[in-house]
Amino acid sequence: MKTVVVAGAVGVIGRGVLAHFEDKDVNLVAVSRRAPDFPTRAQHLPVDLTDRESCEALLSKITDATHLVFAAYQEKSTPDEQLRVNLSMLENMVEVIEKYAPNLRHVSLMQGGKAYGAHIGPFPSPAKESDSRHMPPNFYYDQEDFLRVRSAGKAWSWTAFRPEAVAGVAVGNPMNLLMVIAVYGTLAKALGVPMAFPGPRAAYDALYQVTDTRVLARAVDWAGETEACRGEVYNITNGDYFRWSRIWPRLAEFFDVPVGEPFPISLQQMMADKSEVWNELVKQHGLHKYAYENIVSWKFGDAIFKTTFDNISSTIKARKHGFADCIDTEEMYLEMLTELRENRYIP
Repeated sequence: MKTVVVAGAVGVIGRGVLAHFEDKDVNLVAVSRRAPDFPTRAQHLPVDLTDRESCEALLSKITDATHLVFAAYQEKSTPDEQLRVNLSMLENMVEVIEKYAPNLRHVSLMQGGKAYGAHIGPFPSPAKESDSRHMPPNFYYDQEDFLRVRSAGKAWSWTAFRPEAVAGVAVGNPMNLLMVIAVYGTLAKALGVPMAFPGPRAAYDALYQVTDTRVLARAVDWAGETEACRGEVYNITNGDYFRWSRIWPRLAEFFDVPVGEPFPISLQQMMADKSEVWNELVKQHGLHKYAYENIVSWKFGDAIFKTTFDNISSTIKARKHGFADCIDTEEMYLEMLTELRENRYIP
């Protein structure tokens, strides 16, 4: 029987992958230091992937693992530190799983736009999987090279995915743009101010793209069962490009606030003192009690909303290989915000 092991299971990607497989005839294992705070039938293993002993003690129990989805990530202050810790986590997990699970068939590796240097500056776009690498260090490259070498001549294979600004209904994850928008709009409404785009006009008008966790999870499922995906890399996005200037007014309309003009504030600085406002909203509307500093990452929002160049990639390769799922991004955001409201994450 297929057994899917999800590393980074409480992150926005991991949670999306678990949700995709919940109603399928597979065994599910959630690997994360923090226990899932959402309903799931997955067996939870509190593994510290940076600790080889922890991996040996807990991952050795998953002798029936067939598919590994590696969505674990640790943020560090320098690229070199990021490389060392994130490569180590992948090495520890794959080596232990491979050792104890003889039926391992596939490893899904999560990358992203940083593979093209999106975190550094303008890059050739639309980006293609065949594009040259930028000057290292970049831990995506080292993780991919590890899988390429490790899987050579083995029964199992791997596929790498490059989404952009993943959006999903998940709380307590630092890299979730949906929660940045949700909390920012909620606070604008509470404070009686316009929901001005918090970046420069150039960023407001630049082309951008995002990835719905549901689309990404379906791509993971597809690649894990498709021979043509062995050792391949795919850009996976919603399939459309957009400008914030087209979508932002609809977002402001959802929160019933004026949209205003672009106003390039630092979210990290300007939103740092809003915890009391948020806590009062939680009490007033009976929302889930998440600590303000855990519900949203303003640093991540600043990084996205201050990007003044086009950030787009081609998904033609995935389509040619058989994966053509897509979704309208504007509809996605409104649907997810409605779900957050109905489930009492925002008022």
